[in-house]
Formats: sequence, structure tokens, C-alpha cells
Amino acid sequence: QVQLVESGGDLVQPGGSLRLSCVASGMTYFSRTAMDWYHQAPGKQRELVATITSAGSTNYADFAKGRFTISRDNARRTVYLQMNSLKPEDTAVYYCNRAPPLGYWGQGTQVTVSS
Repeated sequence: QVQLVESGGDLVQPGGSLRLSCVASGMTYFSRTAMDWYHQAPGKQRELVATITSAGSTNYADFAKGRFTISRDNARRTVYLQMNSLKPEDTAVYYCNRAPPLGYWGQGTQVTVSS
């Protein structure tokens, strides 16, 4: 079964940067599928942040444009999210998943932006 393992979350000050990683172990078709990053803030629904296709094309939610960059390493079955100029409203648990999502999620990684 595919496992999604996110990491890289941390407590960071406003204006700071973080790089999140997500390893999709067992996903033998990783290079042929689009991957997404989502986030879920407390009391809110999970929300799509960014998408990267198998060809490397990217798409971002409006709040992420110009600040976040999604990338992938097919050899490592890993998708990344570089987050710059972080704001308190970016505080959330961040998840990756296949596009469209599998029927389950990993544990996510907590990003907290606070001074």
C-alpha cells in the first residue's frame, strides 16, 4: 500500500521560509501522476495549495502564488513545497496526496508561523 510521509514543518517567524517534503513510498507510478500539496488550518476544511503534473507543470492557489514553489524528484518519489515569505495565516497542517487524492492521507506536517 502507498504511504505518504510528510516532513519539514516547524515553528517559523513571519517572513521566514520552510521546505516541506513528502515521500510517496510504494507509489510505483509516482512519475506518471500529478501530486498535490494541501493544508488544513484549525477549524477549517482542507484546502489545495499547489499541484505539479507528471510533466512538471505547476498550479497554485492564489494565496500561494509568488511565495510557494512545488517541485518533484521522481527518482526519490518525493514532492517538495518551498514556502517563502510565510505569514501567520499559513499556519496549518500540510499534506501531500496524489491528484486525484487517494482514499486516505498521511499524518501531515505542522507549520506554525508566529513571532
